[in-house]
Amino acid sequence: MKSKKCRVIEEYISPYTEPWKMDKGEFLTIGEKDTEWTGWIWCTNKEGESRWVPENYLEVDGNSGKAKQDYNSTELTVKVGEELIIEKEEAEWYWVKNQLGKWGWVPIKYVQIID
Repeated sequence: MKSKKCRVIEEYISPYTEPWKMDKGEFLTIGEKDTEWTGWIWCTNKEGESRWVPENYLEVDGNSGKAKQDYNSTELTVKVGEELIIEKEEAEWYWVKNQLGKWGWVPIKYVQIID
């Protein structure tokens, strides 16, 4: 995906204060699928830490899974009017960089493409 710009049209406050990272090849316990956001699965690592992970990033076998690629769960808190640079799209979310140089996920429905 060629980098695009977007503008925040609705404030989003991340419910997670600490990022969670998954390494390619890591084994996980697979939980429920998200009912609000299609394509996301609740996963728990061997340390007992859990987060939503894009289903496309996983090889799922029942209640077990293996990471097909690295993943960083950081979500950005954004305010109306902020401009962001989009790097990629996954399951109704964008991986973006804000004007301070911080990277994270934001829901697509909270932004509008401007470029």
